[in-house]
Amino acid sequence: MSRKALGRLLRAAPAAPLLIVVALGAETRFSRADAVTLRQKVARITQLAQRPAAQPNRTTVTENEVNACLAYDAQEQLPAGVVEPSVTIVGNGRVSARAVVDLDAVRRQRSSRGALDPMSYATGRLPVTATGILTTSNGVGRVALESATIASIPIPKIFLQEIVSYYSRTPEKPGGIGLDDPFVLPARIREIQVQTGHAIVVQ
Repeated sequence: MSRKALGRLLRAAPAAPLLIVVALGAETRFSRADAVTLRQKVARITQLAQRPAAQPNRTTVTENEVNACLAYDAQEQLPAGVVEPSVTIVGNGRVSARAVVDLDAVRRQRSSRGALDPMSYATGRLPVTATGILTTSNGVGRVALESATIASIPIPKIFLQEIVSYYSRTPEKPGGIGLDDPFVLPARIREIQVQTGHAIVVQ
């Protein structure tokens, strides 16, 4: 599978609302070999989608593999102004994410801001983190945000939504991704079981 094809699947991945903007920093324990392994697993997931089976197919994806992919394969898919992303698969559905984000670009998208608007004071490139619960069923996923911070300072959901909306805009979806929006899982994925340190993709 080419990196371009891998990127298309990543952009459609069920954790997109978190991965585009955020991720919880994990220690660097991954390698390029982990990225290769994930590419092979993504190729298998894509192939299985083309051959629906009566019995569920399960593919386990580890936290190290996801972070290796973000470090080595996904740079071209990240929006300008978002760097150093990583994820932690906490377990029991919980996923955390971290990235360094250019907040100046977000702030400038609106010409006027009131003194009470926290984005008025967000400047430079700062780490943005978010933690949420991923639930999936019958090919549809949702992320319920639990918490978010900028440089370890808690921020309200509306603040994170503005950042997510800005960096997830596309010509097809100029308003970007909504944090509460349900999304269709790609590649005939029925559900994703989030466990500690890994997730199981069920097709």
